[in-house]
Amino acid sequence: MTRVAAIDCGTNSIRLLVADADPATGELVELDRRMTIVRLGQGVDRTGRLAPEALERTFAACREYAEVIKEHGAERLRFVATSASRDAENRDDFVRGVLDILGVEPEVITGDQEAEFSFTGATRELAGRTDLATPYLVVDIGGGSTEFVVGDGQVRAARSVDVGCVRMTERHLVHGGEVSDPPTEQQIAAIRADIEAALDLAEQTVPLREARTLVGLAGSVTTVSAIAQDLPDYDSARIHHSRVSRARVREITERLLHSTHAERATIPSMHPGRVDVIGAGSLVLLAIMERTGAEEVVVSEHDILDGIAFKVAEETEHGKQGG
Repeated sequence: MTRVAAIDCGTNSIRLLVADADPATGELVELDRRMTIVRLGQGVDRTGRLAPEALERTFAACREYAEVIKEHGAERLRFVATSASRDAENRDDFVRGVLDILGVEPEVITGDQEAEFSFTGATRELAGRTDLATPYLVVDIGGGSTEFVVGDGQVRAARSVDVGCVRMTERHLVHGGEVSDPPTEQQIAAIRADIEAALDLAEQTVPLREARTLVGLAGSVTTVSAIAQDLPDYDSARIHHSRVSRARVREITERLLHSTHAERATIPSMHPGRVDVIGAGSLVLLAIMERTGAEEVVVSEHDILDGIAFKVAEETEHGKQGG
C-alpha cells in the first residue's frame, strides 16, 4: 500500500483525498476525504478570468489541506485542476498560488483526462458485480463541465462538454447579480436547450445509448440521491452505490426548479454551497437519463479523486521498482 494524496479543484468545489492505495488489487483505504465549496469558477463564463475573491477562497482551502496532508504523511501529492482553470485567462495566478502553498504545480488537465480519471475511480471497485451490466456510462456532472465515459474494464470513448451546474446557473439564472428565485419556465427551457445541444455533441464521440448501466458522480448526483432517500443529513455510506429511478429524479428536479432559495436551503442533506446550483445540476442528470433511456442511476461517491489516487500510487510504485 502506498500513502498518497489527491486534490481535485473544479468550478464549484475543491476536494482532498488521502488514502492508502494498492493499484495491483484495486484496494483503496480512505484516511481523509473532504470537500470545500470555493466557487473558483465564479464569473468565468462571463469574464474569462478567475475572480480575486474566488482565488483567495481556494487558497484558504489549500492551506487547510496542506496541514491535513502533512499530518497523514502522504508520500506523494497530485493536484488536478479542471474546467474553470482551463477556461481562465489568468490561470497563471492560480498556478503560482497553489505552488507556493502546496509545493506542487496544479495540472490543468483536459476533459478527456478528467473523464478517464473519473471512470477509473468510479468503476474499479465494480469489477465482478453481476447485478450491474456492462458497458458502463459514467457521467461526472461538475460545476463547469460534464464528462461522459463509456467502457467496461477500459475506457472505450470519452467526451467533456461545457455544461455544468454553475455554468448553467450563471448563464441563464443570474440577473443583476441575483439568482432567479425560482427560475421562470423560459429560463428552464434555455438551460434545457443548452443541455440537449451538449448531449448532441457528446453523442458524436460517445455511444451514450449503448451503455447498460448509468453511473453518476459528483455533488449534483449525490445530493439528488440524499433527497431521494429523505436523509436527515448527508450520509456518504448510504449514498454510495444507492440507486435512484428516472421517475424519482424527474420528481426531485421539478421540485428543485420550482422552489425558492429559502425552500431549498431547508433540505437537511443540502450543502449551503449547492443551494443555488442544484436545480441546474439535477436537470443535467434528468436530461441524460431521458436521452439514454436509463431507468435508474447508480450513484458513486468514488470518482475523479479515487482515479487520481490510483494513478499516483501506480507511478510511485513504478518509481520505487525503477530505483
